[in-house]
Amino acid sequence: MSKKAGVEPGLLFARSKALAVLRVRGSASALALLPAALAVVLFTAEATGRLGGPGWDTALWGLSGAAVLVLLFAAAVSAVVVRARPALTPIVPIAESTAPELYRLVGELADRLEVPAPSSIALTPDCDSWLEERAHAAPEAADRRSEARRRPPVLVIGSPFLWWLRVAELRAVLAPVVAGTGPSAHPDIAAARRFVRGLDAAVAVSDRRAALAPVGWAVRAMLRGCREHAEQMERGVAVAASTRARTVDYGLRIAAQEQVGLAYAGWDRLLTRVALPAWRMGRWPARLDAGVVSALTELSRRDRLADGFTSRLSEPPACDLLEEPDSVDEAASLLAARLFHGGAAEPGPDWAPLRWADYPAEVVDRKWRVEAARLHRLLEEPPPPEVHAAPAVTGGGRAAWHSNAGQLGALSATLRRPPVGPTLAGVVDRFAAAGGSGQTERLAARLEAETSRAERPDGGAEAAPSVAPWDEGALPLFPLRAPRTGRELLADHIAAMVCCAAVDGGAAVPGMDWLDGPVLLIAGVRAADLHPPVRALLEDGDPAPLRRWLDAAGVRPEKPVRLV
Repeated sequence: MSKKAGVEPGLLFARSKALAVLRVRGSASALALLPAALAVVLFTAEATGRLGGPGWDTALWGLSGAAVLVLLFAAAVSAVVVRARPALTPIVPIAESTAPELYRLVGELADRLEVPAPSSIALTPDCDSWLEERAHAAPEAADRRSEARRRPPVLVIGSPFLWWLRVAELRAVLAPVVAGTGPSAHPDIAAARRFVRGLDAAVAVSDRRAALAPVGWAVRAMLRGCREHAEQMERGVAVAASTRARTVDYGLRIAAQEQVGLAYAGWDRLLTRVALPAWRMGRWPARLDAGVVSALTELSRRDRLADGFTSRLSEPPACDLLEEPDSVDEAASLLAARLFHGGAAEPGPDWAPLRWADYPAEVVDRKWRVEAARLHRLLEEPPPPEVHAAPAVTGGGRAAWHSNAGQLGALSATLRRPPVGPTLAGVVDRFAAAGGSGQTERLAARLEAETSRAERPDGGAEAAPSVAPWDEGALPLFPLRAPRTGRELLADHIAAMVCCAAVDGGAAVPGMDWLDGPVLLIAGVRAADLHPPVRALLEDGDPAPLRRWLDAAGVRPEKPVRLV
């Protein structure tokens, strides 16, 4: 580390807080040794004849036994803290041989900042970058580097940044992150971080094993004692890194941060609107990072605030620093599917990669037909019987029973399968007859329960027990969207039936919007006004707006719809 780093106020503050964290560790050790030290003092006093008397031996050996128990408990706590595996973020490691230009850029940046270079580089399928200590989990390399080279943490870069940011922008964005390797190499800060990571990991271990509950109590007490100091230490490290990074590309960094915000918005839309429907179909887009460029270009075109951003695309993107960007994109895309949805670790028959060109046919059309088939089946199936108290055997009771039987018979006739097969006209007539009544609510509840089971990555299995953060069994880690209500699901399924009818009649084709996902294209133009007439049918039982929409689009609702 540079000598001038020692006079940086942020670093001085971080070092003082690191020492405060280590004092918590020292205090805990001293507290564990206190009974044993007191027993030694008393044994020494007895041996020299300074203390003694009736009952003295009983008290002395009782204290010694307590001291042994405290030492054993302290040893157990220390063993759990030392042996517990700290949480590690799932990443895509990038070897230096596969990205020499990227490593050269980061190395030159570290030289300009006068800090140690990161030990390695990895990617994360998210719009963020940070330093992460992973030395305890890294296998021993055959060409063992020096201890100084292996000590700095790993630089984790958000994969969308490589495809959207230009090379100069990426360097400016990474400058404050790389500058953090300087404080990370300080012995006191590194020791304090290892101690806090060990405590966090020990808490997770004790939560999973009931026998370690007393250990968990002690670890939490230490964690509470040092948490505030640890948070302030990290703030000091961030201030020191930011101050040092001001000397490198500071003006460009301000403009690059606008691109970071734009990347985050486009990445979120791409995941929730485009990738999520594919994941639920058992397909994972293998070029998510390349797709984010298309999504952000479209966002720039629509958003007046982004005017002029697309002109920068003539400059080389940062992904040109990779030897095989397509392979890296595929690995990051598969990890994104696992993190955000819970897909399998490797491709297989039910979990296959997907090209963007195949998205409309293999995801959009299939999604609509699966939802239309689910809606049709629930409409055809009789609802589960409701349990009522048996009526009294009186004339009035028998009359009530026959009245209910008549209503059930009428409802059954309403739900009878049409002779020509499933048609959109039949669905519209049924919801128009229901008129937004309780029947619609019950159907929405059944649809919500079934859709929730079908869209769960584990195929409807019960949730796994509590596991440690980043544990492989805990995936997915980041649920993308809040659960939809039954009414929202019902509207989506009716719209899917409409889309199937439009495609089967030749009036439209499935398409994909980079920001909104599956769309219906009529004469090459996106049909964006479908949901208002669907909501009118669902909520008010009014079929007129939807029938006008179908007439304008040239869709014949009486024709049978092909389902999955």
